[in-house]
Amino acid sequence: MEPGAGAPGAPANTVPKTAVVVGGGISGLLAARELARAGVSTTVLEASGGWGGCVGSHTVAGLTLDSGAESFATRCSAVADLAAELGLAAQIVAPNPRGAWVQLPEGPRELPRTGVLGIPANPWDPEVRRTLGLLGTLRASLDALLPASLGTRNEDTSVAALVRARMGRRVLERLVAPVVGGVHSADPEVLDVDMVAPGLRAGIREHGSLAAAVTALRSGAPGRGGADSSARPPATPAHPPASGAPATAGVTDPGPQKAGSAVAGLRGGMFTLVSALLADLRRRGVTLLSNTPAGSVERTADGWRVAAGDTAYDAGLLVIAVEGPAAVGLLTATLPELARRRPGAGPDVSLVTLVVDLPQLDDAPRGTGVLVAPQSPGIQAKALTHSTAKWGWLAERTGPGTHVVRLSYGRGDTRHGVQGAGGPRTDEELFDAALRDASTLLSVPVTAADVVGRDVVRWAGALPFASLGHQRRVAEVRGICAADGTLAVVGGWLAGNGLAAIVADTPRQVRTLLG
Repeated sequence: MEPGAGAPGAPANTVPKTAVVVGGGISGLLAARELARAGVSTTVLEASGGWGGCVGSHTVAGLTLDSGAESFATRCSAVADLAAELGLAAQIVAPNPRGAWVQLPEGPRELPRTGVLGIPANPWDPEVRRTLGLLGTLRASLDALLPASLGTRNEDTSVAALVRARMGRRVLERLVAPVVGGVHSADPEVLDVDMVAPGLRAGIREHGSLAAAVTALRSGAPGRGGADSSARPPATPAHPPASGAPATAGVTDPGPQKAGSAVAGLRGGMFTLVSALLADLRRRGVTLLSNTPAGSVERTADGWRVAAGDTAYDAGLLVIAVEGPAAVGLLTATLPELARRRPGAGPDVSLVTLVVDLPQLDDAPRGTGVLVAPQSPGIQAKALTHSTAKWGWLAERTGPGTHVVRLSYGRGDTRHGVQGAGGPRTDEELFDAALRDASTLLSVPVTAADVVGRDVVRWAGALPFASLGHQRRVAEVRGICAADGTLAVVGGWLAGNGLAAIVADTPRQVRTLLG
């Protein structure tokens, strides 16, 4: 059956007029909007009591703050275009142009001013030299002399393999591993470089070196053989979700801000995008049902039936917009060939938000935040974002002396014991760890007496990462689902980690479904 042809028995080239979307995260809401714009009567089923998934909010010390993603990549216009359509264009703001830092075993160092995944565009930049040392910088510079084929010949290549081959171990351990651990909660040894930095290897072939490819990618000119960066994960998740924003729906929180990095936010918080999107859906007549978990889905003669408790929802079209393991679990009975393509759950990520009365932080001693190298002793957090140093609007709201600091836990890298049984688990353990880690990372003592508000947000298995071969698996999953003609699957586990990837990919998948 051709995509968009409708359910079995439907006239050719007609589109069913009803749809059910399972999942009310950002991808599910975007799918519902696209369906409604096409005149399809749409119902969204969300298991929890909230909407937007990882683009959420919470209140700490009287401040309504992002509980997940706090910014978006601007290397494609998808998020900015959506914000404009929802009346939020005037609220788009750039972060403060402060540098971020990386915590190494021997102490804090500045992160490169420009780069992709922590890979420097120029190994001789002053902050890169200070971080790598002379020998590390010399080794990284050999990249310009190596053949362009090195690291670009294999069908699949990990981030670590590419960086180690071209720039050496120090770049990998001191710059790339902290960034990758923050952004993707993953080990660079298993992360597919073509998914997290599409076009980078093609840029090496075209421009002759990894550094030159980074420069081209940052300028928006990836190699001609590369992927379309507007349709894929942001080319420069240059900083982590130091806030730990898990990206189940593929939402990456870029965390500490580096000068020259291409991200933006919304005045008031990224969660305002979800509020505007919900208002738009209600105006379009979309039925939004929270606290309604889908228990099963089945094919019918006229389309699909979704069972949620004692209620069944019938529709001609079905969009599954939940995390990978749950999506495959729902569809396996109908499409058994999906079973062996079930992705693993991501690592458990915990985000600790502290609102502190601490005038010593007014000078932002570590810029917009700190990434933590996995081998750094005594620190359990993977990253810290100094939110009031990053966002001017938030600093205005809190006033001098009051600061918002976010620390994330859960790197998904068991080689360094980050996910070990001895790590912080309970809220109190996480709070105690956050005080110790913030004191070390900011070089300013942070005590319980300084805290005027705190909260812990947990994302269990919510942050997927693209391990080697991910592109092929995504193509296989989507091919199987598209063959039905009335089914689409969307979300960060397919589109890639990052709000920009989700916002670009989801409408395109729904338009394909609609034919």
